[in-house]
Amino acid sequence: MNKDLIAIFEYLEREKGIKREVVVEAIAESLSTAARKSIQGVGEKVKVEINPRTGEIDVFTQKKIVETVVHPADEISLADAREMEPDCHVGQWLEIAITPQDFGRIAAQTARHIIARKLKSAERDVIYEEYRHRVGEIVSGTVKRFLRGKTLVVDLGKVEAILPERHYPKLERYNLGEKVQALLFEVHDTENGGAEVVLSRSHPDFVKQLFIQEVPELHDKTVAIELIARDAGYRTKMAVRSFDPKVDPVGTCVGVRGTRIKNVIRELNNEKIDVVPYSPDQVQLLENLLAPALIRKLRMSEHRIETVVADEEYPVVIGKRGMNARLIGEMLGRELFVQKLSEYQKMLVIQMAEYAEEQDPAYDEKLRIDGVSGLVMDSLISAGFDTFRKFMQATPAEMIEKVPGVNFYDLADRIVEKIRKQKASFGQT
Repeated sequence: MNKDLIAIFEYLEREKGIKREVVVEAIAESLSTAARKSIQGVGEKVKVEINPRTGEIDVFTQKKIVETVVHPADEISLADAREMEPDCHVGQWLEIAITPQDFGRIAAQTARHIIARKLKSAERDVIYEEYRHRVGEIVSGTVKRFLRGKTLVVDLGKVEAILPERHYPKLERYNLGEKVQALLFEVHDTENGGAEVVLSRSHPDFVKQLFIQEVPELHDKTVAIELIARDAGYRTKMAVRSFDPKVDPVGTCVGVRGTRIKNVIRELNNEKIDVVPYSPDQVQLLENLLAPALIRKLRMSEHRIETVVADEEYPVVIGKRGMNARLIGEMLGRELFVQKLSEYQKMLVIQMAEYAEEQDPAYDEKLRIDGVSGLVMDSLISAGFDTFRKFMQATPAEMIEKVPGVNFYDLADRIVEKIRKQKASFGQT
């Protein structure tokens, strides 16, 4: 019995999870290659058989039976063949046993190198088989060492994974031996022929999977996370919906007295998390994402959303370094532009003054504003603002003085919007 070989089989099965049949096949192929290179008188038809239970190795070569030998490596004379197989005849192939003792030092060294390559490939396949179907799941491991500065090597048990610096928040720091949870982000081939498992703690799906662990209703799909955006280490925003009218999706994710969301926040090192109700209607969803701030003015295009909010609500809507607005825009799939109400009102006055200077006869027509009551229109006309141009030349103070109770900015917004649409329909800027 070849005890050394049996020990290798058992180690690879136990520690690496590589089946014995895979190891036997790799060693047999490598020894066949070594035999062809190092044993004299052996042709290309070399076969190695290894007993997986005892580790015994048998090496065979095949030679064609001929009358006169021209190629000794591949041929054998009929006379020599009949010494081994009396009933053979010319044209047959004879299988000849070669004792393993014929392997020299070079043959053994060659076999070791080839075995190493084959086993690495087999180990890579095992990694793929075990981990590729777990991509998107949360796994746990221990920080084993650091590579190239801040890339972490995490021991997952049977395999070592990497947690690159770009895949964890900048605020997080790790120590050797520390336990770490992460999203199994991907498994891919490496340049040296191995396989690499890549983890992530910065991907939005990491937060999503943490909530699925904490919230049974997410796991059984009573509640779903429809949209999620994240600035790792700082803030995550989620839009959730319920498929059961009796279940509140936001309250379900937050938990009683915040118990569920607190567990997620703790794992994320106190990252802020906003959970809002999802709506398929983009305007309603935007209102949910901006709450408690109120939208004072809204204009939506294919790639851009322009909204106006009260001055005191502006800092909260924008967020630190514009983070909140950026995440909202990411969730809506458009760029979000937020403006203070005071700035928007100043822009309205400037816009009206610019229009009033244009030589457009339509501006001298009788004032008509859609959606405004006849009483308000009569008050404006009586006060001398009987044409579009006269209204656009007025100042807010003058309007308030002559027509008390009239919302100047609301009327100005209606007029400017009407002119803008008319110009757009004629292809003007």
